[in-house]
Amino acid sequence: MTYAAHDFAPDAVAPSTGHYIGGTYRAADEASIEVTRPSDGRVYGAVPEAGEAGVDAAVASAVTAASESGWARCAPRDRARVMRRWADLIDTDQRLTEIECVGSTRPIGQACAQDIPFTAEAIRFFAEYADKDGGDLTATRADSLGFVAAEPFGVIGAITPWNFPLSMASWKCGPALAAGNAMVIKPSELTPFSTLRMAELAVEAGIPAGIFNVVQGTGATTGAALVRHPDVGKISFTGSNATGQRIMADAGGAGVKPVTLELGGKSPQLVFADVPDFEHVAQCVVRGFTANGGQACISGTRLIVHERLAQPLVERIVEIVSKMKPGPTWAATTDYCPIIGRAQADKIETLVAQAKQAGAEVLTGGSRFADGPGGLFYRPTVLANVTDDMAVVAHEVFGPVLTVQTFRDEAEGIARADHPHYGLAAGVHTRDIGQAMRAMRGIQAGTIWINRYGRSRDLAIPTGGYKGSGIGKDLGRQAFEACQRYKSVLMDFEA
Repeated sequence: MTYAAHDFAPDAVAPSTGHYIGGTYRAADEASIEVTRPSDGRVYGAVPEAGEAGVDAAVASAVTAASESGWARCAPRDRARVMRRWADLIDTDQRLTEIECVGSTRPIGQACAQDIPFTAEAIRFFAEYADKDGGDLTATRADSLGFVAAEPFGVIGAITPWNFPLSMASWKCGPALAAGNAMVIKPSELTPFSTLRMAELAVEAGIPAGIFNVVQGTGATTGAALVRHPDVGKISFTGSNATGQRIMADAGGAGVKPVTLELGGKSPQLVFADVPDFEHVAQCVVRGFTANGGQACISGTRLIVHERLAQPLVERIVEIVSKMKPGPTWAATTDYCPIIGRAQADKIETLVAQAKQAGAEVLTGGSRFADGPGGLFYRPTVLANVTDDMAVVAHEVFGPVLTVQTFRDEAEGIARADHPHYGLAAGVHTRDIGQAMRAMRGIQAGTIWINRYGRSRDLAIPTGGYKGSGIGKDLGRQAFEACQRYKSVLMDFEA
């Protein structure tokens, strides 16, 4: 089990750096990218940027390992056994946990309770598919045999975001490795180090060197080279809509390869007047837009509430968030985290300022914490009197900003909840099951939560977006199947 959360000294955490290729760290001559700690803004490391040559070395290592290690050809149960050992190491590695927390927005208490167990459990979950999914026998005439054989792509490229570095990596590497693929993964240059430690533990667990490689760099340079590489059979990406569009273009320009894209969201929390538990709804809404400082693609940042319930619910939400206090990610008591960096904090401030200038009313927040511990901590913010054409309503903020809009009847509420561009997730709160099902049908989103908000540890449930929020699925059986190619075979018994 994951070790208990406790305060730790950030300066004592010295992560390994560089590209991890073929089971070793590779020296690089590329310019270094400085990496800062979000909690106090201090530079604590640097990573090189892989260009086409660096990416080619990582892909070549993956191709060689896929061919020579026997990873795809070994007994699937053996592959699963090694992956479970890897998960056990992740679950108990104190160094991994501290690296994750010191350089990201994840407080150590939440990482120990959520991120690390989730990462390990995701790998175990997909490991179990290794010997339980292998194609289908089809109905044919009596003197022939038809079947569908599942095969790995060979090498899968993955690009992961900065907001949940380890758990997002597990979404990519779990199904890819269980299906017999090798991988090249590019973590965000803002949070590059915990994925390296994850790769070290993979080799320690017995995954052949070269099956799991890590390259560092920016999306524009390293990510683009990975997407375009002819020996990468598939790309899986989690991140912004703009980057997802560029990945689709790059993948198409380099040939034909499938992509899985989990992109941004502008998710509604639709609250009807008959909610069964007022306090439960208030807490759901708060968690939905403040978790990880609002820096999550599924953040429920649009409160669509029936006009009869709006005033008391918003008052309770304001009361709850006004008591939140920031803290560094290395303190066990911290439950409200920093913004990842200055560029993101500036974006949040700009969107809120534009909304205020256009007539929005700030009910609470609207500024940074003046007494934060040195990093960039933005107050939970609730905006009323907003309109659909305001950027803060129309576009993803990626910060702790909740907009409030009201409705009079069911049809209006559902129509308002359905965003014209995004469709990642939505929350619906009502005691009327018929009303809940009509809302579920009317809102175009890949995930609908009813009388709750947020993912659980039910890894069998896939996640992914509609419309501009992406294509394909992470998690669930669908994610494993997306890491395989399917070959149809038809054989006559007699020539």
